[in-house]
Amino acid sequence: MNLQLIAVGKSMPSWVMAGFEEYAKRLPHPFTLQLIELPAGKRGKGANIEQLTAKEGELALSHIPPHHHVIALTVDGKPWSTEQLAEQLADWRDNSIDVSLLIGGPEGLAPACLARANQRWSLSALTLPHPLVRIVVAEQLYRAWSILAGHPYHR
Repeated sequence: MNLQLIAVGKSMPSWVMAGFEEYAKRLPHPFTLQLIELPAGKRGKGANIEQLTAKEGELALSHIPPHHHVIALTVDGKPWSTEQLAEQLADWRDNSIDVSLLIGGPEGLAPACLARANQRWSLSALTLPHPLVRIVVAEQLYRAWSILAGHPYHR
């Protein structure tokens, strides 16, 4: 089962990649978690933010295979407990559903990404730094797997 995390933003600090990779490599077969980093549009004085966000959205959508189940990470999404995420993960696994999870840029996801999403997931009502979201998602997917596997990681 393929999971891909599509995130706007490149050139993250080394701790971000180390954290993400640590949890991604812990996921055993048949799960794979891949990170696809997309360049953020150049924001500056006079930048058309709506246009930049739309362009980032188009790029994100171009990386989603047609058969993928898409989850938009957004503050107005549904909050899931870790146990609910484990149920989702079991459903995706049992039904051979590949999943793309989307993290937008500083202004969030483009309307086109939200329209393509099958589900919206909120990690928290707090505004989290986007680099940290990558690690939290990877860790929570690993934790959800540990619940399904009866692994002691989730106590």
